[in-house]
This record gives sequence, structure tokens and C-alpha cells, in this order.
Amino acid sequence: MTVTYSSKVANATFFSFHRLLLRWKGSIYKLLYREFTLFVVLYTVLSVMYRLILSNYQKRLFEKLSIYCDRYAEQIPVTFVLGFYVTLVVNRWWNQFVNLPWPDRLMFHISSCVQGKDEYGRLLRRTLVRYVNLTSLLIFRSVSTAVCKRFPTMDHVVEAGFMTPEERKVYDNIRSPHLKYWIPAVWFCNLASKARQEGRIQDSMDLQNILNEMNRFRTWCATLFGYDWVGIPLVYTQVVTLAVYTFFFACLIGRQFLDPSRGYQGHDLDLYVPIFTLLQFFFYAGWLKVAEQLINPFGEDDDDFEANWIIDRNLQVSLLAVDEMHMNLPHMTKDMYWNDCDARPPYTLAAADYCIPSFLGSTTDMGSTDRIMVNPGPGDMPPPSMDTLFTLREVNSNPPSPDSSPSAVFPRLVVSPPLISDVSGDSSDACKAAKPQNGLDPSPTEEAPGLESGR
Repeated sequence: MTVTYSSKVANATFFSFHRLLLRWKGSIYKLLYREFTLFVVLYTVLSVMYRLILSNYQKRLFEKLSIYCDRYAEQIPVTFVLGFYVTLVVNRWWNQFVNLPWPDRLMFHISSCVQGKDEYGRLLRRTLVRYVNLTSLLIFRSVSTAVCKRFPTMDHVVEAGFMTPEERKVYDNIRSPHLKYWIPAVWFCNLASKARQEGRIQDSMDLQNILNEMNRFRTWCATLFGYDWVGIPLVYTQVVTLAVYTFFFACLIGRQFLDPSRGYQGHDLDLYVPIFTLLQFFFYAGWLKVAEQLINPFGEDDDDFEANWIIDRNLQVSLLAVDEMHMNLPHMTKDMYWNDCDARPPYTLAAADYCIPSFLGSTTDMGSTDRIMVNPGPGDMPPPSMDTLFTLREVNSNPPSPDSSPSAVFPRLVVSPPLISDVSGDSSDACKAAKPQNGLDPSPTEEAPGLESGR
């Protein structure tokens, strides 16, 4: 049922979305063509009556009614009410999808923590995952029409192998007016505790992890049941539906093309076909149809969840994981990158363009030389200006020895003016500006080996 088109829009190409407009299954055309056809037929009937059947007096009355409907139809807040409603429905639809019960985490724990390759060990693991799948099946039967048609009674559940006849008797003997999907979960917890007592589960932490995962699985099932029980308030659904259909009922009369000779404002042309009114119906009514389809994703619409497929997949995968794959490991061998510290998987020729260098940060390509720094000394220089900018050059030195002086251990940063003549004042002022603030003159004899004096 689910319509998948992800591969068609994997790349943003010319007319990539436009190709989707030609699909029928799951499309808006399939949802809306009946209502759209009815709207066109009713509009055409009224237009023909106005043009060919009504008398002149009746035409004047119809024109007044048309102008009245067109004026006040816009006061119906269709966009606001419908937009908020569809947003609420889509969020609810997605939350139901993320809460679908998947037994994968449980089957991993059961396969690795419930020990024993003998027949009893197999029976123990397979029974545990069967209880898990039975729990989800009972929930799907209560919320999905497709699953309920497949398993209409508990006899069909027994015939499908999810429950044994003995378990069916125990299940029926438990008297409760409520939905009894939780009974297999209780069986699961009791059986897991028994396995711990028998030593099949060798650690209490493993038992706790298994029970925690079962509680998570039960929470997913309870969430689906809660969504099926408490829906969007009926009054809101009624308000939205009435708002949309009332608006377009008014448009049937208010959007008619009137006689241009009468001089009505906005009726200068007679185009016969109300193109933009039809587009408006297509968008608004289609918006409402989207909400109708998504409000219950466990039905039989094109985009509803494949609940029967989920049941089949979960049972087959979980039994395979805890039985045939239990402690069935492939032989360990050295991988092809055993002595390679720089493992690089190969690329095919078609994927060669995706081999890119690693990202090292946005500042990696910034230059590291010829930085500009303003470093005025107190009283030695005028306020910073373009005429008093100095170039800070980091000069690399030879590797220092352990007995070197601090000036040799730490590379000296030499500040020098680019040109003496560019600095305002005489040359003595320029020399003062180039001096360090501590009063020490960086003479060539004090430089570390390989350093320039900058003079």
C-alpha cells in the first residue's frame, strides 16, 4: 500500500518533481477526482441556467446573489483552519509511525543472553520471541482493518501459529473486559524470570535488559492503542470539513461569470471556465483529502502502513535470529587491512567523484604570514592610523638546544615598519615606535640564531 518514490527524487534534477505528477497510485488525482468532477458539473449546470434558462428578472436576482456570495465567502477562514488541522494530522501520523513495534532489539538480547543450543534452549528462545510477536499481533488486530480482515478471530491466530491451543485456553480463561494484548507480555516476563532461575540467563543484568526492552516494546503497542482510542476531537474535524465545503458551495454561485454589459465590478470578462476557482478547489479540497487519508494510517488507503507486512517480517526475522543464527558465527580471519594503518576502501569508477579530502575546519586554508597588527606603545606612538601600521613577521629559528636562552627557545616576533619614510616624524621617532615597550633594544647580538633584526 505504501507508495515509495525516494529513488525518483534522490537527485535534484530538471523536472525531477514534475515526473511525480504523472503517477496515479497514491496521487491527489486518485483521491480527488470524484469531488472535483462533481464540483465542475454543478458549476456548469448553474452557468447554463444563468445564461440560457433564467429570465431577465431572475438573472438580476442571481447576479445579486452571486455578488453577495463572492463578497462574504472570503470571510470563512479556510486557510487558517485547514492548515492547522493538516499540520496536527501529519504530526500524529508520523508519531504513529515512529511507535510501530519492532522486535529487533529484543531478539538481539534473547539470541545473545538466553544460552543453550539443546532442544530446550531453542524452545525457550523461540517461545519468547513468539510471545513478542503475539503481543504486536493482538494490537494490530485492534487498530488495523487490514489485519483484522486477515485474523478476524482468535482461531485464525492459533491457525497461523502465533498461539498454541493450550495458550488459547489459558488466554480465554482470563476474564477481563479490556483488550488482553498484555497477556503475552506477562507470559514473556515470567518465562524470562524462569530462564534466569534455571541458569539459561547467566546474569541478572541480562535479565534486566531483556525486561527493559520488553517494556519498551509494550510501550510502543500501548501508544498505538492510545492513538486509536483517542483521536483528534470530532468537533475540530467537523469544523474543518464544514468550512471547506461551505466555502466552495458559496464559490459555486459567487464565482460565476456575470454579464459584462451590466458593469459589475470585477466582471469585465466572460471566460466561461473559472480556472483559478478550479485550482483553488483542487488545492483546498486536496489538502482536506490528505488529512482524511493520514488521520488513520492503519486503513487500506494507498499510503497507509503495511501492517500485515510488518507482522510477517517481524515473525520471520525474529525466529531466524534466535534459532538458526544463535551462536552460529562465521570463521574469524584477518581482514584485508590487517597491517594497514591507513585503511582506504576502494571506489568504483562511477563513485570516483565522491572521494573527497577530510574536512579540517573552515580556517584551514587561511594564510599564516603577513598579518597586520596595530601595537601602539603608551606615549611612544600617535593613535593608530593607516600610517602607523606595522607588519608582524614570525621568523623561524633553528631548533634550540636545552641550554639556549629564553630568546632562543621561544621564536622572537620582530616588529618593524615597512618603510621609515612612511612613518610620520623623524627617524628617531620611527625607531622608538619599533622598540619593545619594556625598553630593551632588540639588537642583532641578542637575536636567536637565524633571526632577522628587522632593522
